[in-house]
Amino acid sequence: MKKIFSLTLFVALFATVSAFAQADKSQRPSPPAFATFNNTSGLELRIDYSQPSVKGRTLGQDIAPFGKVWRTGANEATVFTVNKDVKIEGKALPAGKYSLYTIPGKDEWTIIFNRKWNQWGTVYSEAEDALRVTVKPKKASPFVEKMSFSIKGEKAATVTLLWADTQVDFTVK
Repeated sequence: MKKIFSLTLFVALFATVSAFAQADKSQRPSPPAFATFNNTSGLELRIDYSQPSVKGRTLGQDIAPFGKVWRTGANEATVFTVNKDVKIEGKALPAGKYSLYTIPGKDEWTIIFNRKWNQWGTVYSEAEDALRVTVKPKKASPFVEKMSFSIKGEKAATVTLLWADTQVDFTVK
């Protein structure tokens, strides 16, 4: 009886430790990150994402292929949260949480705000799009191995996605 109790206790302890280790997202190859913005007019913006690495691949070909919907990150969907109604590149987006997808291109990127935010990143339905805007990419310098977002500005926010040799900006007012 003691052996069965000891074995059961050991298995339960192992399962608990394993579950905790799997929940530690910082240990993933594409770790989680976030970018935030607050201004004096009360606008609060947050982007939660996971950071894929280039790892010698070519952006637009091997990763984030041009002309195809890309999850804009890794793992779970990248989540774009805004606390009030805003205009993104001049187009209205209601306050709320959205998954952020893109369609990369050599000369143009489409930024997609999708209503289904609490999901795995590769699940996408165009029918759930709340807003799409197009922007022109720029050449990034220096080269950025891990994809990252930054948000800067005073009254309006400029969101910048940097990855490989590419920089994609869009404005939030």
